[in-house]
Amino acid sequence: MASSIAVLILVTLSSLCHARPHAHGVLEHIRHGAHPSKVSYANTKAASGSATISTQSPFSSTTPLIQTGVQGSANGTNLANATITAPGVLQSIQSTPEPLALVLLEGQHFLHKSAFTEGQHQGMLHHHPDKSSTASQVAATGLSSTDSHLPATRIAHVLRQVQTVSNIPNDGAYQSWVNQGSSNPTSTSAPAESSLPTSLCPGHNGTVFRSASGITYETVCAIDYSNALLRSTTVNSFSACVRDCDIYNYNAHKVTCVAVLFAQSHADRDPNCYLKSSILHPSAATDNLEGAVRYSLAQAAHLPVSGTTTRSNPSTSSTSTISRSSSSHSQSSTSPATSPSSSGTVSPPGVTYANSNIVIAPQLASTKLHGPSVNRPTTQYIQYDPADGVSLSRSLLQVGVNGDLTTGYDISPLTGVLEVNLYTQNALAPLRSTPHLSRDGGRGGYINGQHLFLFSDTGSYSGTTPAQNGNFLDFVSSSVAVDVGMNALSGNPITLQDGIGEWSDNVGRQRGFAPLTQGEEAYNIAMQGQGQRYAVWIESSIIPLDAETGLVYAPIVYDNVNVVTRAAVFTYTGNTILRITAGGRGGPVAQRPVRKLFDQDQPEWGVAGGLRSWGPSGIGGTDGRVYLFGAVSGGMLMARVGADSIENRDAYEYWNGGSWSTIMPHNGSKAFFLEGPIMDIDVFYSPRHMTFIAVYLTIYADSTFYYRYLQSNSSIIPSYAPGGDQHYDCAEALLQHQWSDEQVLYKAKTGLSGAFIYSGGVHLRYFGADDISNGGSRMLLSWTAPTGKDPASATSEYQIITAEVDFA
Repeated sequence: MASSIAVLILVTLSSLCHARPHAHGVLEHIRHGAHPSKVSYANTKAASGSATISTQSPFSSTTPLIQTGVQGSANGTNLANATITAPGVLQSIQSTPEPLALVLLEGQHFLHKSAFTEGQHQGMLHHHPDKSSTASQVAATGLSSTDSHLPATRIAHVLRQVQTVSNIPNDGAYQSWVNQGSSNPTSTSAPAESSLPTSLCPGHNGTVFRSASGITYETVCAIDYSNALLRSTTVNSFSACVRDCDIYNYNAHKVTCVAVLFAQSHADRDPNCYLKSSILHPSAATDNLEGAVRYSLAQAAHLPVSGTTTRSNPSTSSTSTISRSSSSHSQSSTSPATSPSSSGTVSPPGVTYANSNIVIAPQLASTKLHGPSVNRPTTQYIQYDPADGVSLSRSLLQVGVNGDLTTGYDISPLTGVLEVNLYTQNALAPLRSTPHLSRDGGRGGYINGQHLFLFSDTGSYSGTTPAQNGNFLDFVSSSVAVDVGMNALSGNPITLQDGIGEWSDNVGRQRGFAPLTQGEEAYNIAMQGQGQRYAVWIESSIIPLDAETGLVYAPIVYDNVNVVTRAAVFTYTGNTILRITAGGRGGPVAQRPVRKLFDQDQPEWGVAGGLRSWGPSGIGGTDGRVYLFGAVSGGMLMARVGADSIENRDAYEYWNGGSWSTIMPHNGSKAFFLEGPIMDIDVFYSPRHMTFIAVYLTIYADSTFYYRYLQSNSSIIPSYAPGGDQHYDCAEALLQHQWSDEQVLYKAKTGLSGAFIYSGGVHLRYFGADDISNGGSRMLLSWTAPTGKDPASATSEYQIITAEVDFA
């Protein structure tokens, strides 16, 4: 049995209001205590998810197209055996053809025979290798892999429509992301709500209009597009639904949302706005749906519409936009899209870099408080009842840490978010009531077009109203929510939504975001009510791994609470890796590929976070390294590993103060890359300032965010940026230069209880091109503020609060 070390005892909270002698991230929970109800677990049951259907972008540049010639009549009736010829390809189209995609690229017609398999997106587009076209020059229509009995006449019809289209509007890319050579970095406006009629159907059917973001759409009425749902949200108008589509593409830096459907009759229901990735399967809608499709696709596919179609010229009516002036100390340049490499093909956003050969000192310009977030849980769950978990012998049900419960068991199917896919979508059922949630923590990050908030301890309650506390349902050690509506873009509090796959039953008990092992879960169930449990907490921001995956190095904690005195002992037992993906209908999913990575007697590598150092393939690529912070008394240590070896502990290297070594330092090491009493921290590269910035809270409980920047005699340039050296890992600069003096970034108010804030962090990429990480000036901060209220109350025990910080 593993020994318990690094143990602290919580007696009261008031004695910790002004100082915290320990910087260990997992001991953060000492600041807000424990409650008798928090050690109760509900033995809920649900099945693990099955195969995932990915939502890859319909604009891909990884596979060549084959230019084709079409032999046979194109009148829509005589193509049953038409021959499609191409170099090395001879394909006869039968009455039940293989899936095909038809595209128009720079005026040339292509037919692509896709090797569609279960789990791939339908209607994939590919870039021709001999052309310099970008996605903005591509228009598409096509046939889905599910059309196994589609008649050849449909192929001829689609082909005929493609052949007749010319001068398709150049809206394939959401933003240009190109700096025009002005003296200031380009400020790209975020999507805002457009000025559209309150009711579009049927009177405005077929109308062409431009959204507030400048994207051209065509309205459609009473049409649905099956098997293409990206996500569903709740909005207050059709134009807001269009805005959500634009925001989705804005954050993804590519066109993934190609159509929206708005159900005005769902005003009292959730959701009412549906973002679609394809228009390949139009059908009559069962609801009175108002829709909009990107104009180029509407033209190429000859959209079916109800009633009489009238096409009008794109509306040029003025719309409100969110824009910020973006000043700079020097001219700027924009990074081009990265060339394909063996490390993975990516098309990163056009990050704007200051045209400076020196580091530009970051200067605070303004701040704006948004206020506490609003919770809006989904109203469905996946109705599954898996087999019972394992049973533990009495010898394993003892008070104290037993590492075998982590390392000796498989991942529990009772925990972790379920995915909505072909195997689970028929098991969707309504929640009986909307649960009330009280969540602790609140770090997060950006994955695959969504901004995630990750929480530690989360309680569910039923029947909560402003006048009455709810009834306790259950308690999990982690949960996740997605920012819906992107309200912080306009300076308002964010709205957080829990996914369908998080619920384990119809009353709102949760499965937990971070999966537990069967040993950990079985122990928690057996010891419920006695005060002992295993928890996987989330203490840091998400580290991006590639274009669609993020990482969290989460501590595995043994929690021992005296249910009478409320004194709690939290023991760090080691950590694990969570691989996080997002974008699915069930909500973000965390996989736990290793049960335990680092041990309890080692520095807490990655628990405080880390950063991604992208390789020459650029942002979103698969090369480069992951750097981890190790919080110890007095400062932060550093470790690193290749991005393809994160699960192999033997592949990690550690900074010893003078060089990288495979020998791990001990907890007493002083080989800091950043010294100080640091608690929560984010370190990131700022293209606007050509250097790294560190933002953090300290252990002194002063509710203050501080920042420092890395000083250098010359600008720090990533390998993939203009003028960068492909052989230079810019994260090494963190070990080669000195940090500036500490400066105040943002002073937050204490919580409603008067207690200090914690779990503070930066949500990078929130503001798109205007974000600090993309060369802009804006930064989103969030933190947790204790309220002193009962967790079952409408106010909850904690509030998640956000604010914007702008740099000059």
